Amino acid sequence: MTTPKTALITGASGGIGAELARLFAADGYDLALVARREPPLEELATELRRRHGVTVRVFARDLAQPAAATELWSELIAAGVRIDALVNNAGVGIYGPLWEGDEGVLQRMVQLNVAVLTTLTRLALPGMVQRHWGRILNLASIVGYQPAGPGMTAYYASKAYVLSLSKGLARELSGSGVSLTALSPGMTATSFEERSGAGATRLYKWFPSMSAKAVALAGYRGMLRKRTVVIPGLLAKLLSLAGELPPRRMAVEVNRWLLRRAG
Repeated sequence: MTTPKTALITGASGGIGAELARLFAADGYDLALVARREPPLEELATELRRRHGVTVRVFARDLAQPAAATELWSELIAAGVRIDALVNNAGVGIYGPLWEGDEGVLQRMVQLNVAVLTTLTRLALPGMVQRHWGRILNLASIVGYQPAGPGMTAYYASKAYVLSLSKGLARELSGSGVSLTALSPGMTATSFEERSGAGATRLYKWFPSMSAKAVALAGYRGMLRKRTVVIPGLLAKLLSLAGELPPRRMAVEVNRWLLRRAG
């Protein structure tokens, strides 16, 4: 009997993370789900166990805490859990001038968007490479293609990091049997814009959003096809292309205008 593969998904309590968990479970993956809030994780775990008969482990962890990612990995190893697929979905955004924001909130964003993603990827890769099989899906964004985002400067920079890291690692892993995919969605119907404080900006008020389910499906299919980058939707593709066209300083000014509050 073949041992089921296991997927580790961070930020799995809702939105894109929860939809990806449903897709993995439908394909027979056992799951390790991570998020800060335990009740929605347990609710999702119950749904997936009942519907697909898979094993689902729940880890209520605040990955923004120092060493939390390493401690989570050690706990998985101690429990004998082998991670075959990793989804780095946990992340947050910050709206407003960098110097006016709370230092703790900024550190939390950098930890989640950059450090945790990098650490978990680094920890997962040795086993995957040794087994000549593995799948990693990193949640980037179309803002990673933009030269800068005045108003959400640190968030745009963090997603540029994710995109660059993912592209570089995908090339390093060529021929290893392990693939790495960056999912770079545009505006998505989740709680992100409200939690980040950007919900009232022109960007989020004027541009349509894709559903989390559609974004997750595009990313999952792209991962299965070993795509390096997945940009779901025509609008997102156009916005990512526009961010790379010269003169890039014009894109900075456009982004500055879009990230102002509507009205």
